[in-house]
Amino acid sequence: MAGGFELGLNELLSFEPGGGLIHFAGQRAVLMDPVALGLLRKELIDLVGMTAARGIFTRLGYAHGWRTAEALKTAVPWPDESVWRRAGGRLHTLQGQVRVERVERRPDEGPEPFAEAQWRDSYEAEQHLLHLGRADQPVCWSLTGFASGYMSYVNGKPIYGTELRCVGQGDAACHFVGRPAEEWSTECTEVLRFYETQCMEGVLAQVTDALKQAERKLRAKRQSLARAGVTEDPAGMVARSEAMLRVINLARRAAKVDSTVLVTGESGVGKERIARLIHDESTRAHKAFVAVNCAAVTESLLESELFGHARGAFTGATHDRAGLFEAAHGGTLFLDEVGEVPASMQAKLLRVLQEREVRRVGENTSRKVDVRVVAATNRELTEEVRLGRFRQDLYYRLRVIELKIPPLRERREDILPLARLLLAEASERLGRKVAALAPEAVDQLLRYDWPGNVRELGNAVERAVALCEGQRVEREDLPEEVRAAPPNLVPSGNPRRLEDMEKEYILAVLAQNGGNRARTAEQLDIGVATLYRKLKQYGHPEAAH
Repeated sequence: MAGGFELGLNELLSFEPGGGLIHFAGQRAVLMDPVALGLLRKELIDLVGMTAARGIFTRLGYAHGWRTAEALKTAVPWPDESVWRRAGGRLHTLQGQVRVERVERRPDEGPEPFAEAQWRDSYEAEQHLLHLGRADQPVCWSLTGFASGYMSYVNGKPIYGTELRCVGQGDAACHFVGRPAEEWSTECTEVLRFYETQCMEGVLAQVTDALKQAERKLRAKRQSLARAGVTEDPAGMVARSEAMLRVINLARRAAKVDSTVLVTGESGVGKERIARLIHDESTRAHKAFVAVNCAAVTESLLESELFGHARGAFTGATHDRAGLFEAAHGGTLFLDEVGEVPASMQAKLLRVLQEREVRRVGENTSRKVDVRVVAATNRELTEEVRLGRFRQDLYYRLRVIELKIPPLRERREDILPLARLLLAEASERLGRKVAALAPEAVDQLLRYDWPGNVRELGNAVERAVALCEGQRVEREDLPEEVRAAPPNLVPSGNPRRLEDMEKEYILAVLAQNGGNRARTAEQLDIGVATLYRKLKQYGHPEAAH
Protein backbone atom coordinates (compact mmCIF):
# COMPACT_ATOMS: atom_id res chain seq x y z
CA MET A 1 0.00 0.00 0.00
CA ALA A 2 0.97 3.67 -0.38
CA GLY A 3 3.84 4.99 1.76
CA GLY A 4 4.77 1.49 2.93
CA PHE A 5 1.52 1.19 4.90
CA GLU A 6 0.49 -2.48 5.17
CA LEU A 7 -2.89 -3.18 6.72
CA GLY A 8 -2.80 -6.22 9.00
CA LEU A 9 -4.87 -8.05 11.56
CA ASN A 10 -2.94 -6.39 14.40
CA GLU A 11 -4.56 -3.06 13.52
CA LEU A 12 -8.05 -4.50 13.03
CA LEU A 13 -8.66 -7.45 15.33
CA SER A 14 -9.10 -7.32 19.08
CA PHE A 15 -10.42 -9.92 21.50
CA GLU A 16 -10.25 -11.11 25.08
CA PRO A 17 -7.93 -14.16 25.37
CA GLY A 18 -10.35 -15.76 27.82
CA GLY A 19 -13.22 -15.50 25.34
CA GLY A 20 -16.12 -13.13 24.89
CA LEU A 21 -16.57 -10.30 22.41
CA ILE A 22 -14.47 -10.11 19.25
CA HIS A 23 -14.04 -6.79 17.44
CA PHE A 24 -12.93 -6.22 13.86
CA ALA A 25 -12.23 -2.60 12.84
CA GLY A 26 -14.04 -1.45 15.97
CA GLN A 27 -17.20 -3.39 15.18
CA ARG A 28 -18.39 -6.56 16.86
CA ALA A 29 -17.59 -9.66 14.81
CA VAL A 30 -18.40 -13.36 15.12
CA LEU A 31 -16.53 -16.46 13.94
CA MET A 32 -18.67 -18.64 11.66
CA ASP A 33 -17.96 -22.13 10.37
CA PRO A 34 -17.94 -21.99 6.53
CA VAL A 35 -19.58 -25.43 6.32
CA ALA A 36 -22.56 -24.06 8.27
CA LEU A 37 -22.77 -21.21 5.75
CA GLY A 38 -22.62 -23.79 2.97
CA LEU A 39 -25.51 -25.70 4.49
CA LEU A 40 -27.47 -22.46 4.80
CA ARG A 41 -26.83 -21.82 1.11
CA LYS A 42 -28.09 -25.27 0.18
CA GLU A 43 -31.23 -24.91 2.30
CA LEU A 44 -32.01 -21.49 0.78
CA ILE A 45 -31.54 -22.77 -2.76
CA ASP A 46 -33.78 -25.77 -2.01
CA LEU A 47 -36.39 -23.46 -0.47
CA VAL A 48 -36.54 -20.47 -2.83
CA GLY A 49 -34.45 -21.48 -5.86
CA MET A 50 -31.09 -20.38 -7.27
CA THR A 51 -32.19 -16.93 -8.44
CA ALA A 52 -33.73 -15.84 -5.14
CA ALA A 53 -30.84 -17.30 -3.12
CA ARG A 54 -28.35 -15.42 -5.28
CA GLY A 55 -30.23 -12.18 -4.64
CA ILE A 56 -30.23 -12.79 -0.87
CA PHE A 57 -26.49 -13.52 -0.66
CA THR A 58 -25.58 -10.66 -3.01
CA ARG A 59 -27.54 -8.15 -0.94
CA LEU A 60 -26.09 -9.59 2.29
CA GLY A 61 -22.56 -9.20 0.94
CA TYR A 62 -23.31 -5.68 -0.29
CA ALA A 63 -24.50 -4.61 3.16
CA HIS A 64 -21.43 -6.23 4.76
CA GLY A 65 -19.08 -4.40 2.39
CA TRP A 66 -20.83 -1.06 2.89
CA ARG A 67 -20.73 -1.38 6.70
CA THR A 68 -17.06 -2.42 6.64
CA ALA A 69 -16.05 0.59 4.53
CA GLU A 70 -18.02 2.89 6.79
CA ALA A 71 -16.43 1.50 9.96
CA LEU A 72 -12.88 1.49 8.59
CA LYS A 73 -12.95 5.12 7.55
CA THR A 74 -12.15 6.21 11.09
CA ALA A 75 -10.94 2.96 12.67
CA VAL A 76 -7.51 3.05 11.00
CA PRO A 77 -5.05 5.98 10.67
CA TRP A 78 -4.86 5.92 6.87
CA PRO A 79 -1.91 7.72 5.25
CA ASP A 80 -4.42 9.22 2.83
CA GLU A 81 -7.98 8.55 1.72
CA SER A 82 -6.95 6.73 -1.49
CA VAL A 83 -5.47 3.89 0.58
CA TRP A 84 -8.79 3.44 2.39
CA ARG A 85 -10.59 3.41 -0.94
CA ARG A 86 -8.41 0.58 -2.25
CA ALA A 87 -8.40 -1.51 0.93
CA GLY A 88 -11.45 -3.67 0.15
CA GLY A 89 -9.47 -6.52 -1.41
CA ARG A 90 -7.01 -6.61 1.49
CA LEU A 91 -9.91 -6.79 3.95
CA HIS A 92 -11.39 -9.71 2.03
CA THR A 93 -8.12 -11.57 2.49
CA LEU A 94 -7.73 -10.66 6.18
CA GLN A 95 -11.25 -11.90 6.92
CA GLY A 96 -10.34 -15.32 5.51
CA GLN A 97 -13.01 -15.24 2.81
CA VAL A 98 -10.76 -15.27 -0.26
CA ARG A 99 -7.20 -14.46 -1.38
CA VAL A 100 -7.21 -11.42 -3.66
CA GLU A 101 -4.56 -11.07 -6.38
CA ARG A 102 -3.99 -8.21 -8.78
CA VAL A 103 -4.57 -8.82 -12.48
CA GLU A 104 -1.74 -7.80 -14.79
CA ARG A 105 -3.19 -6.69 -18.13
CA ARG A 106 -1.41 -6.52 -21.48
CA PRO A 107 -1.78 -3.35 -23.60
CA ASP A 108 -3.65 -5.28 -26.29
CA GLU A 109 -6.39 -6.43 -23.85
CA GLY A 110 -8.43 -3.26 -24.10
CA PRO A 111 -9.29 -0.60 -21.50
CA GLU A 112 -8.80 -1.51 -17.86
CA PRO A 113 -12.08 -1.81 -15.89
CA PHE A 114 -12.76 0.33 -12.82
CA ALA A 115 -11.84 -2.62 -10.57
CA GLU A 116 -10.45 -6.05 -11.37
CA ALA A 117 -9.04 -8.92 -9.33
CA GLN A 118 -8.36 -12.62 -9.38
CA TRP A 119 -9.69 -14.58 -6.41
CA ARG A 120 -8.10 -17.73 -4.98
CA ASP A 121 -9.44 -20.07 -2.29
CA SER A 122 -12.95 -18.60 -2.33
CA TYR A 123 -14.86 -20.09 0.61
CA GLU A 124 -18.13 -19.64 -1.33
CA ALA A 125 -16.99 -21.60 -4.36
CA GLU A 126 -15.61 -24.29 -2.04
CA GLN A 127 -18.88 -24.64 -0.12
CA HIS A 128 -21.07 -24.57 -3.23
CA LEU A 129 -19.05 -27.40 -4.77
CA LEU A 130 -19.17 -29.34 -1.50
CA HIS A 131 -22.93 -29.15 -0.94
CA LEU A 132 -24.39 -28.61 -4.42
CA GLY A 133 -21.77 -29.67 -6.96
CA ARG A 134 -20.61 -27.73 -9.99
CA ALA A 135 -22.88 -24.88 -11.06
CA ASP A 136 -23.65 -23.44 -14.49
CA GLN A 137 -23.10 -19.86 -13.27
CA PRO A 138 -20.71 -17.95 -10.96
CA VAL A 139 -21.41 -18.69 -7.28
CA CYS A 140 -19.32 -16.21 -5.23
CA TRP A 141 -22.38 -14.09 -4.59
CA SER A 142 -21.66 -12.61 -1.15
CA LEU A 143 -18.00 -11.97 -2.06
CA THR A 144 -19.07 -10.09 -5.17
CA GLY A 145 -21.65 -8.19 -3.13
CA PHE A 146 -19.04 -7.30 -0.47
CA ALA A 147 -16.67 -5.85 -3.06
CA SER A 148 -19.51 -3.87 -4.64
CA GLY A 149 -20.79 -2.55 -1.31
CA TYR A 150 -17.32 -1.48 -0.18
CA MET A 151 -16.52 0.30 -3.46
CA SER A 152 -19.95 1.96 -3.58
CA TYR A 153 -19.47 3.52 -0.14
CA VAL A 154 -15.90 4.75 -0.61
CA ASN A 155 -16.64 6.20 -4.07
CA GLY A 156 -19.95 7.79 -3.18
CA LYS A 157 -21.77 6.18 -6.12
CA PRO A 158 -23.05 2.69 -7.10
CA ILE A 159 -20.25 0.36 -8.16
CA TYR A 160 -21.47 -3.07 -9.21
CA GLY A 161 -19.33 -6.16 -9.70
CA THR A 162 -19.66 -9.60 -11.19
CA GLU A 163 -17.56 -12.69 -11.84
CA LEU A 164 -16.45 -13.42 -15.39
CA ARG A 165 -15.01 -16.76 -14.30
CA CYS A 166 -15.62 -18.83 -11.17
CA VAL A 167 -14.15 -21.98 -9.61
CA GLY A 168 -17.70 -22.96 -8.71
CA GLN A 169 -18.53 -23.40 -12.39
CA GLY A 170 -15.32 -25.25 -13.26
CA ASP A 171 -12.84 -22.45 -13.95
CA ALA A 172 -9.28 -22.50 -12.58
CA ALA A 173 -9.75 -19.25 -10.64
CA CYS A 174 -12.41 -16.65 -9.94
CA HIS A 175 -12.12 -13.43 -11.96
CA PHE A 176 -13.94 -10.35 -10.64
CA VAL A 177 -14.60 -7.02 -12.40
CA GLY A 178 -16.41 -3.95 -11.06
CA ARG A 179 -17.72 -0.87 -12.84
CA PRO A 180 -19.89 2.15 -12.04
CA ALA A 181 -23.55 1.48 -12.78
CA GLU A 182 -23.56 3.81 -15.82
CA GLU A 183 -20.61 1.97 -17.44
CA TRP A 184 -22.26 -1.41 -17.54
CA SER A 185 -23.58 -2.36 -20.97
CA THR A 186 -27.25 -3.25 -21.41
CA GLU A 187 -26.52 -6.98 -21.66
CA CYS A 188 -25.42 -6.97 -18.00
CA THR A 189 -28.80 -5.96 -16.58
CA GLU A 190 -29.41 -9.60 -15.65
CA VAL A 191 -26.43 -9.43 -13.27
CA LEU A 192 -27.18 -5.97 -11.89
CA ARG A 193 -30.71 -6.85 -10.85
CA PHE A 194 -29.35 -8.97 -7.99
CA TYR A 195 -28.19 -5.75 -6.29
CA GLU A 196 -31.66 -4.24 -6.34
CA THR A 197 -34.19 -4.70 -3.57
CA GLN A 198 -36.80 -5.16 -6.28
CA CYS A 199 -35.12 -8.48 -7.03
CA MET A 200 -36.19 -9.86 -3.65
CA GLU A 201 -39.52 -8.05 -3.67
CA GLY A 202 -40.30 -9.62 -7.02
CA VAL A 203 -39.40 -13.10 -5.76
CA LEU A 204 -41.53 -12.66 -2.64
CA ALA A 205 -44.43 -11.42 -4.77
CA GLN A 206 -44.13 -14.51 -6.99
CA VAL A 207 -44.07 -16.79 -3.93
CA THR A 208 -47.12 -15.02 -2.47
CA ASP A 209 -49.05 -15.36 -5.74
CA ALA A 210 -48.10 -19.03 -6.00
CA LEU A 211 -49.32 -19.68 -2.44
CA LYS A 212 -52.61 -17.88 -3.14
CA GLN A 213 -53.15 -19.94 -6.29
CA ALA A 214 -52.38 -23.15 -4.39
CA GLU A 215 -54.87 -22.20 -1.68
CA ARG A 216 -57.58 -21.45 -4.29
CA LYS A 217 -56.97 -24.78 -5.99
CA LEU A 218 -57.12 -26.56 -2.64
CA ARG A 219 -60.43 -24.89 -1.76
CA ALA A 220 -61.92 -25.78 -5.14
CA LYS A 221 -60.68 -29.35 -4.78
CA ARG A 222 -62.22 -29.71 -1.33
CA GLN A 223 -65.53 -28.24 -2.48
CA SER A 224 -65.59 -30.60 -5.45
CA LEU A 225 -64.87 -33.62 -3.27
CA ALA A 226 -67.59 -32.56 -0.83
CA ARG A 227 -70.14 -32.25 -3.68
CA ALA A 228 -69.11 -35.71 -4.88
CA GLY A 229 -69.66 -37.12 -1.42
CA VAL A 230 -66.02 -38.19 -1.12
CA THR A 231 -64.10 -37.82 2.11
CA GLU A 232 -60.88 -36.00 1.27
CA ASP A 233 -57.84 -38.22 1.36
CA PRO A 234 -54.78 -36.57 2.98
CA ALA A 235 -52.74 -37.34 -0.14
CA GLY A 236 -55.40 -35.90 -2.46
CA MET A 237 -56.31 -39.29 -3.96
CA VAL A 238 -59.91 -39.83 -5.14
CA ALA A 239 -61.25 -43.36 -4.89
CA ARG A 240 -64.54 -45.03 -4.03
CA SER A 241 -64.05 -48.42 -5.66
CA GLU A 242 -62.71 -51.29 -3.57
CA ALA A 243 -60.08 -52.07 -6.22
CA MET A 244 -58.58 -48.58 -6.16
CA LEU A 245 -58.81 -48.29 -2.38
CA ARG A 246 -56.85 -51.53 -2.17
CA VAL A 247 -54.12 -50.14 -4.48
CA ILE A 248 -53.83 -46.96 -2.38
CA ASN A 249 -53.59 -48.99 0.81
CA LEU A 250 -50.79 -51.13 -0.68
CA ALA A 251 -48.99 -47.99 -1.91
CA ARG A 252 -49.06 -46.55 1.60
CA ARG A 253 -47.65 -49.74 3.03
CA ALA A 254 -44.93 -49.81 0.36
CA ALA A 255 -44.00 -46.21 1.20
CA LYS A 256 -42.84 -47.29 4.67
CA VAL A 257 -39.97 -49.35 3.24
CA ASP A 258 -37.30 -48.58 0.64
CA SER A 259 -38.01 -51.51 -1.69
CA THR A 260 -38.26 -50.94 -5.44
CA VAL A 261 -41.87 -50.73 -6.66
CA LEU A 262 -43.26 -51.59 -10.09
CA VAL A 263 -46.55 -49.87 -10.93
CA THR A 264 -48.46 -51.46 -13.81
CA GLY A 265 -51.64 -50.56 -15.65
CA GLU A 266 -53.00 -49.17 -18.88
CA SER A 267 -51.93 -45.79 -20.18
CA GLY A 268 -53.61 -42.94 -18.31
CA VAL A 269 -54.68 -44.81 -15.16
CA GLY A 270 -52.58 -42.62 -12.86
CA LYS A 271 -49.32 -44.52 -12.36
CA GLU A 272 -47.27 -41.37 -11.68
CA ARG A 273 -49.85 -40.22 -9.11
CA ILE A 274 -49.36 -43.49 -7.21
CA ALA A 275 -45.58 -43.06 -7.46
CA ARG A 276 -45.90 -39.57 -5.96
CA LEU A 277 -48.07 -40.95 -3.16
CA ILE A 278 -45.34 -43.48 -2.34
CA HIS A 279 -42.75 -40.68 -2.26
CA ASP A 280 -44.91 -38.23 -0.29
CA GLU A 281 -45.64 -40.75 2.46
CA SER A 282 -42.10 -42.07 2.73
CA THR A 283 -39.16 -40.86 4.82
CA ARG A 284 -37.79 -39.36 1.58
CA ALA A 285 -40.63 -36.86 1.21
CA HIS A 286 -38.39 -33.90 2.08
CA LYS A 287 -36.06 -34.73 -0.83
CA ALA A 288 -36.56 -34.61 -4.60
CA PHE A 289 -39.09 -36.58 -6.64
CA VAL A 290 -37.53 -36.87 -10.11
CA ALA A 291 -39.56 -38.31 -12.99
CA VAL A 292 -38.37 -39.37 -16.44
CA ASN A 293 -40.32 -40.91 -19.31
CA CYS A 294 -37.95 -43.54 -20.69
CA ALA A 295 -39.92 -43.71 -23.94
CA ALA A 296 -39.48 -39.98 -24.59
CA VAL A 297 -35.66 -40.04 -24.53
CA THR A 298 -33.70 -41.38 -27.47
CA GLU A 299 -31.54 -44.44 -26.87
CA SER A 300 -28.35 -42.45 -27.51
CA LEU A 301 -29.22 -39.90 -24.80
CA LEU A 302 -30.87 -42.11 -22.19
CA GLU A 303 -27.59 -43.23 -20.57
CA SER A 304 -26.37 -39.64 -20.24
CA GLU A 305 -29.80 -38.52 -18.96
CA LEU A 306 -29.89 -41.17 -16.23
CA PHE A 307 -26.23 -41.42 -15.25
CA GLY A 308 -24.76 -38.05 -16.30
CA HIS A 309 -21.63 -37.38 -18.35
CA ALA A 310 -18.16 -35.92 -18.11
CA ARG A 311 -17.00 -32.90 -20.06
CA GLY A 312 -15.89 -33.95 -23.54
CA ALA A 313 -17.53 -37.39 -23.32
CA PHE A 314 -19.28 -36.73 -26.63
CA THR A 315 -20.00 -33.89 -29.05
CA GLY A 316 -21.92 -31.19 -27.20
CA ALA A 317 -20.77 -32.27 -23.71
CA THR A 318 -19.26 -28.88 -22.86
CA HIS A 319 -19.29 -29.40 -19.09
CA ASP A 320 -19.71 -32.09 -16.45
CA ARG A 321 -23.35 -32.92 -15.82
CA ALA A 322 -24.99 -34.99 -13.11
CA GLY A 323 -27.62 -37.50 -14.22
CA LEU A 324 -31.10 -38.01 -12.83
CA PHE A 325 -29.94 -40.68 -10.38
CA GLU A 326 -27.64 -38.12 -8.77
CA ALA A 327 -30.33 -35.43 -8.95
CA ALA A 328 -32.68 -37.72 -7.01
CA HIS A 329 -30.07 -38.52 -4.33
CA GLY A 330 -31.88 -38.99 -1.03
CA GLY A 331 -35.25 -38.96 -2.79
CA THR A 332 -37.23 -40.94 -5.35
CA LEU A 333 -36.59 -41.57 -9.06
CA PHE A 334 -39.69 -42.44 -11.10
CA LEU A 335 -38.89 -44.39 -14.27
CA ASP A 336 -42.04 -44.15 -16.35
CA GLU A 337 -42.47 -46.49 -19.34
CA VAL A 338 -39.56 -48.60 -18.10
CA GLY A 339 -40.63 -51.32 -20.53
CA GLU A 340 -39.29 -49.12 -23.35
CA VAL A 341 -35.71 -49.13 -22.05
CA PRO A 342 -33.54 -50.61 -24.84
CA ALA A 343 -31.72 -53.89 -24.24
CA SER A 344 -28.30 -52.18 -24.23
CA MET A 345 -29.36 -50.04 -21.26
CA GLN A 346 -31.10 -52.74 -19.23
CA ALA A 347 -27.83 -54.29 -18.00
CA LYS A 348 -26.51 -50.86 -16.92
CA LEU A 349 -29.75 -50.04 -15.14
CA LEU A 350 -29.64 -53.40 -13.34
CA ARG A 351 -26.08 -52.69 -12.18
CA VAL A 352 -27.09 -49.33 -10.71
CA LEU A 353 -30.00 -50.92 -8.84
CA GLN A 354 -27.75 -53.66 -7.47
CA GLU A 355 -24.63 -51.64 -6.63
CA ARG A 356 -26.34 -48.37 -5.67
CA GLU A 357 -23.75 -46.40 -7.64
CA VAL A 358 -23.57 -44.68 -11.03
CA ARG A 359 -20.77 -44.07 -13.47
CA ARG A 360 -21.07 -40.99 -15.64
CA VAL A 361 -20.51 -41.39 -19.38
CA GLY A 362 -16.83 -40.71 -20.06
CA GLU A 363 -15.69 -41.39 -16.47
CA ASN A 364 -13.99 -44.43 -14.90
CA THR A 365 -14.99 -43.75 -11.32
CA SER A 366 -18.32 -44.60 -9.70
CA ARG A 367 -20.42 -42.40 -7.43
CA LYS A 368 -22.63 -43.73 -4.64
CA VAL A 369 -26.31 -42.78 -4.86
CA ASP A 370 -29.10 -43.22 -2.33
CA VAL A 371 -32.26 -43.39 -4.43
CA ARG A 372 -35.63 -45.11 -4.08
CA VAL A 373 -36.73 -46.31 -7.54
CA VAL A 374 -40.38 -46.55 -8.56
CA ALA A 375 -40.89 -47.86 -12.11
CA ALA A 376 -44.04 -47.98 -14.21
CA THR A 377 -45.12 -49.61 -17.44
CA ASN A 378 -48.24 -50.27 -19.49
CA ARG A 379 -46.61 -53.30 -21.08
CA GLU A 380 -47.07 -56.88 -19.89
CA LEU A 381 -43.47 -57.38 -18.77
CA THR A 382 -43.87 -61.13 -18.18
CA GLU A 383 -44.66 -61.48 -21.89
CA GLU A 384 -41.74 -59.17 -22.77
CA VAL A 385 -39.45 -61.42 -20.69
CA ARG A 386 -40.81 -64.54 -22.42
CA LEU A 387 -40.12 -62.98 -25.83
CA GLY A 388 -36.58 -62.03 -24.78
CA ARG A 389 -37.14 -58.30 -25.05
CA PHE A 390 -36.80 -57.54 -21.34
CA ARG A 391 -34.20 -58.98 -18.95
CA GLN A 392 -35.68 -61.36 -16.43
CA ASP A 393 -33.22 -60.34 -13.68
CA LEU A 394 -34.08 -56.65 -14.18
CA TYR A 395 -37.80 -57.49 -14.10
CA TYR A 396 -37.44 -59.22 -10.73
CA ARG A 397 -35.24 -56.41 -9.40
CA LEU A 398 -37.93 -53.83 -10.31
CA ARG A 399 -40.85 -55.97 -9.18
CA VAL A 400 -40.00 -56.35 -5.49
CA ILE A 401 -43.44 -54.84 -4.84
CA GLU A 402 -45.97 -54.66 -7.69
CA LEU A 403 -49.05 -52.44 -7.74
CA LYS A 404 -51.59 -53.11 -10.47
CA ILE A 405 -53.90 -50.16 -11.12
CA PRO A 406 -57.25 -51.25 -12.62
CA PRO A 407 -58.56 -49.37 -15.67
CA LEU A 408 -61.32 -46.82 -15.14
CA ARG A 409 -63.95 -49.02 -16.81
CA GLU A 410 -63.44 -51.56 -14.00
CA ARG A 411 -63.95 -48.98 -11.26
CA ARG A 412 -66.95 -47.00 -12.41
CA GLU A 413 -67.64 -45.79 -8.88
CA ASP A 414 -64.62 -43.52 -9.29
CA ILE A 415 -65.77 -41.85 -12.54
CA LEU A 416 -68.15 -39.29 -11.06
CA PRO A 417 -66.00 -38.09 -8.11
CA LEU A 418 -63.00 -37.89 -10.44
CA ALA A 419 -65.01 -35.96 -13.03
CA ARG A 420 -66.18 -33.44 -10.43
CA LEU A 421 -62.67 -32.95 -9.12
CA LEU A 422 -61.31 -32.51 -12.67
CA LEU A 423 -64.14 -30.07 -13.38
CA ALA A 424 -63.12 -27.86 -10.44
CA GLU A 425 -59.46 -27.95 -11.49
CA ALA A 426 -60.24 -27.16 -15.14
CA SER A 427 -62.56 -24.31 -14.17
CA GLU A 428 -59.84 -22.78 -12.02
CA ARG A 429 -57.17 -23.26 -14.67
CA LEU A 430 -59.25 -21.82 -17.52
CA GLY A 431 -60.80 -19.03 -15.48
CA ARG A 432 -64.36 -20.28 -16.13
CA LYS A 433 -67.24 -20.28 -13.64
CA VAL A 434 -68.41 -23.80 -14.40
CA ALA A 435 -69.52 -25.43 -11.19
CA ALA A 436 -71.55 -28.54 -12.01
CA LEU A 437 -72.37 -31.39 -14.39
CA ALA A 438 -75.88 -31.66 -15.81
CA PRO A 439 -77.64 -35.00 -15.10
CA GLU A 440 -77.55 -35.91 -18.82
CA ALA A 441 -73.79 -35.23 -18.90
CA VAL A 442 -73.27 -37.39 -15.81
CA ASP A 443 -75.25 -40.18 -17.42
CA GLN A 444 -73.03 -40.15 -20.51
CA LEU A 445 -69.84 -40.03 -18.48
CA LEU A 446 -70.97 -43.17 -16.65
CA ARG A 447 -71.91 -44.97 -19.90
CA TYR A 448 -68.58 -44.44 -21.66
CA ASP A 449 -65.82 -47.08 -21.33
CA TRP A 450 -62.87 -44.61 -21.12
CA PRO A 451 -60.19 -46.52 -23.04
CA GLY A 452 -57.80 -43.64 -22.24
CA ASN A 453 -58.69 -43.88 -18.54
CA VAL A 454 -58.27 -40.91 -16.17
CA ARG A 455 -56.18 -38.96 -18.69
CA GLU A 456 -58.99 -39.18 -21.27
CA LEU A 457 -61.57 -38.24 -18.64
CA GLY A 458 -59.52 -35.16 -17.75
CA ASN A 459 -59.26 -34.13 -21.40
CA ALA A 460 -63.00 -34.62 -21.93
CA VAL A 461 -63.88 -32.54 -18.87
CA GLU A 462 -61.47 -29.76 -19.83
CA ARG A 463 -62.95 -29.64 -23.33
CA ALA A 464 -66.43 -29.41 -21.87
CA VAL A 465 -65.44 -26.60 -19.49
CA ALA A 466 -63.82 -24.68 -22.34
CA LEU A 467 -66.87 -24.99 -24.65
CA CYS A 468 -69.87 -24.82 -22.33
CA GLU A 469 -71.94 -21.62 -22.44
CA GLY A 470 -73.56 -21.80 -19.01
CA GLN A 471 -72.44 -22.57 -15.48
CA ARG A 472 -72.77 -26.32 -15.81
CA VAL A 473 -71.54 -28.86 -18.34
CA GLU A 474 -74.33 -30.16 -20.58
CA ARG A 475 -74.40 -33.38 -22.56
CA GLU A 476 -73.75 -31.44 -25.78
CA ASP A 477 -70.46 -30.10 -24.37
CA LEU A 478 -68.92 -33.56 -24.14
CA PRO A 479 -66.80 -35.11 -26.94
CA GLU A 480 -68.74 -36.90 -29.65
CA GLU A 481 -67.56 -40.38 -28.66
CA VAL A 482 -68.73 -39.80 -25.07
CA ARG A 483 -72.12 -38.46 -26.20
CA ALA A 484 -72.59 -41.52 -28.41
CA ALA A 485 -71.85 -44.08 -25.71
CA PRO A 486 -74.68 -46.66 -25.46
CA PRO A 487 -76.19 -47.43 -22.06
CA ASN A 488 -74.51 -49.94 -19.82
CA LEU A 489 -77.04 -52.74 -19.63
CA VAL A 490 -75.42 -54.52 -16.71
CA PRO A 491 -77.51 -53.60 -13.63
CA SER A 492 -75.74 -52.27 -10.57
CA GLY A 493 -77.52 -51.51 -7.31
CA ASN A 494 -81.33 -51.35 -7.62
CA PRO A 495 -82.62 -52.73 -11.00
CA ARG A 496 -84.01 -50.06 -13.29
CA ARG A 497 -87.43 -50.12 -15.00
CA LEU A 498 -87.51 -51.75 -18.44
CA GLU A 499 -89.20 -48.64 -19.96
CA ASP A 500 -86.37 -46.41 -18.68
CA MET A 501 -83.70 -48.70 -20.13
CA GLU A 502 -85.53 -48.82 -23.47
CA LYS A 503 -85.72 -45.03 -23.55
CA GLU A 504 -82.01 -44.66 -22.78
CA TYR A 505 -81.02 -47.18 -25.41
CA ILE A 506 -83.18 -45.64 -28.15
CA LEU A 507 -81.89 -42.13 -27.41
CA ALA A 508 -78.28 -43.38 -27.33
CA VAL A 509 -78.61 -45.04 -30.76
CA LEU A 510 -80.31 -41.90 -32.15
CA ALA A 511 -77.41 -39.76 -30.84
CA GLN A 512 -74.89 -42.17 -32.31
CA ASN A 513 -76.56 -41.70 -35.70
CA GLY A 514 -76.49 -37.92 -35.42
CA GLY A 515 -80.30 -37.66 -35.14
CA ASN A 516 -80.98 -39.66 -38.33
CA ARG A 517 -84.36 -41.28 -37.52
CA ALA A 518 -84.50 -43.55 -40.58
CA ARG A 519 -81.09 -45.12 -39.85
CA THR A 520 -81.96 -45.41 -36.14
CA ALA A 521 -85.28 -47.14 -36.86
CA GLU A 522 -83.52 -49.53 -39.25
CA GLN A 523 -80.89 -50.47 -36.69
CA LEU A 524 -83.54 -50.95 -33.97
CA ASP A 525 -85.64 -53.01 -36.37
CA ILE A 526 -88.76 -50.87 -35.78
CA GLY A 527 -90.78 -48.64 -38.08
CA VAL A 528 -90.04 -44.93 -38.40
CA ALA A 529 -93.59 -44.18 -37.16
CA THR A 530 -92.97 -46.27 -34.05
CA LEU A 531 -89.71 -44.43 -33.40
CA TYR A 532 -91.47 -41.08 -33.92
CA ARG A 533 -94.21 -42.05 -31.44
CA LYS A 534 -91.68 -43.05 -28.79
CA LEU A 535 -89.67 -39.87 -29.24
CA LYS A 536 -92.85 -37.82 -28.83
CA GLN A 537 -93.65 -39.80 -25.72
CA TYR A 538 -90.19 -38.99 -24.34
CA GLY A 539 -90.61 -35.31 -25.18
CA HIS A 540 -87.51 -35.49 -27.36
CA PRO A 541 -86.91 -32.48 -29.68
CA GLU A 542 -86.42 -34.83 -32.69
CA ALA A 543 -90.14 -35.63 -32.52
CA ALA A 544 -90.94 -32.04 -33.51
CA HIS A 545 -89.02 -32.29 -36.82
